[in-house]
Amino acid sequence: MDTGLLRPWLAHYPEDIPKNINYDDKSLQDYLREGALEEPNKTLLHFMGKEMTFHEVYESALRFANGLQNLGIEKGDRVAIMLANTPQSVIGYYGALMAGAIVVRTNPLYVERELEHQLVDSGAKIILCLDLVYPRVMSVLDKSKLEHIIVTQVKDYLPFPKNLIYPFIQKKNTSLKVEITYNATTHSFTELLKGSSTRPLSVSIDPKEDLALLQYTGGTTGVAKGVMLTHYNLVANTTQCMKWMHKIDHGNEVILCALPFFHVYGMTVGMNFSVMDRSKMVILPRFDTKQTLQAIEKQRVSIFPGAPTMYIGLINDPKVTNYNLSSVNVCISGSAPLPVEVQHQFEELTGGKLSEGFGLTEASPVTHFNLMWGKRPSGSIGLPWPDTDVAVLSAETGEVAKSGEVGELIIKGPQVMKGYWKRPEETDAVFMNGWLLTGDMGYMDEDGFFYIVDRKKDMIIAGGFNIYPREIEEILYEHEAIQEAVAVGVPDPYRGETVKAFIVKKEGHEVTEKELNAFCRKSLSAYKVPRVYEFRKELPKTMVGKVLRRALIEEEKEKEKEKKKIVN
Repeated sequence: MDTGLLRPWLAHYPEDIPKNINYDDKSLQDYLREGALEEPNKTLLHFMGKEMTFHEVYESALRFANGLQNLGIEKGDRVAIMLANTPQSVIGYYGALMAGAIVVRTNPLYVERELEHQLVDSGAKIILCLDLVYPRVMSVLDKSKLEHIIVTQVKDYLPFPKNLIYPFIQKKNTSLKVEITYNATTHSFTELLKGSSTRPLSVSIDPKEDLALLQYTGGTTGVAKGVMLTHYNLVANTTQCMKWMHKIDHGNEVILCALPFFHVYGMTVGMNFSVMDRSKMVILPRFDTKQTLQAIEKQRVSIFPGAPTMYIGLINDPKVTNYNLSSVNVCISGSAPLPVEVQHQFEELTGGKLSEGFGLTEASPVTHFNLMWGKRPSGSIGLPWPDTDVAVLSAETGEVAKSGEVGELIIKGPQVMKGYWKRPEETDAVFMNGWLLTGDMGYMDEDGFFYIVDRKKDMIIAGGFNIYPREIEEILYEHEAIQEAVAVGVPDPYRGETVKAFIVKKEGHEVTEKELNAFCRKSLSAYKVPRVYEFRKELPKTMVGKVLRRALIEEEKEKEKEKKKIVN
């Protein structure tokens, strides 16, 4: 397909950002090995007070890789990792890659049904998991192809004296205590490492062809699919990220890793970035405002990849001004739209730059980003990254849209997936002449800056009008009493759908439905103004902090069904 691309965005690239990049023909694990050989004593990670050098992480990953081979893992086999952000998660990831395996990242919050689907679909032979999720793994064991389970505990990598105190905490809190019987198929992670060699492995990897990762999509719009990402996909996207951050002090940054590594966003801009850039990652097992503020201050965090809900949480923490956040230089926001008000408030709070990007799992995941030090149009997702081509397909004509015209974003680039695991028909459905159809509706302005109006599937059609929830949410976020807001389409007998807004108020603030209605009418056309408001203490979210819009929609559908039952 000839898109007639002129690439107007390239005119806005600063001199320090290349328009094209020569990507290394390397596997992901090559970067860890080279870091360990060239700067063995440099700190790679910090976790709850414990630090590990490049050499220590590399040696542990080698031991894990040899342990996997001793358990029968061969090139191309799948190894699942079901862990929160911990040193074991980093070691397991790189160790599995060293053994030639394909990593399957698994959310530790998955219930049995979700876990079973992922293990069965991927055909994983081994899983590395936390002891707390071991019962869930055992409950689906017979339905999967798992041959071995490797179990680790939080205390395994806690520093002294936290590692000694943890067992006492377990005794007091029985939910943290799980009895495990180790045998020929259930192994202790620490014992496996102790009994394994540190000899280098000689597994031949073709970065462009060999898969590094099966990253499962959220599944909110259907059955979760395994996105096939090669070493080259992930190396390319991480390299693009490093080049985009052209003013950072490469090799000397401190990167906050609160985004989960089991999400491709946290994996690329957090873990892989740290290893490839040889900067220190400060790992948090989960996002907590107090822990995050303490980590930023104590570790002098300079790069903070996050989601809008994280920045919102910190801004609204009543004690935020008690912490020194001046070390923050660059904040990379993704996974959900960043309200303009949140951007301004966080930049004022830290003195750093908070910019929004855009991506999708199928693209490793980043495709666009705003300039950190340059023109940043309000509400834009920014410019395509180097070597990334983007066009907008008109929903009406199917042709390339003119600037300012809304259509579906289509993408080409070195970070785009090979396809969906064992789903050729679904792969064919999202590729058109080599272009990836994103399912996201947006437009490009005359200068080449892109804007997302919403997911194709999230568009609300009320009385024949197309309404994009993001536009409504941007207005709601401008109200001083609102901490979080999400707009969805709910069934309406007259309009087909109507707009409902779910609101979380800021602590100490009050606002009524009537006041919000008047506020929205000042900035929105009448047909876009929410007809219904619901106030909640919190909104359902993924581990990355992305609001589960579909969950709210499903709730509304169930309510509608119940109403009909009562009427009938």
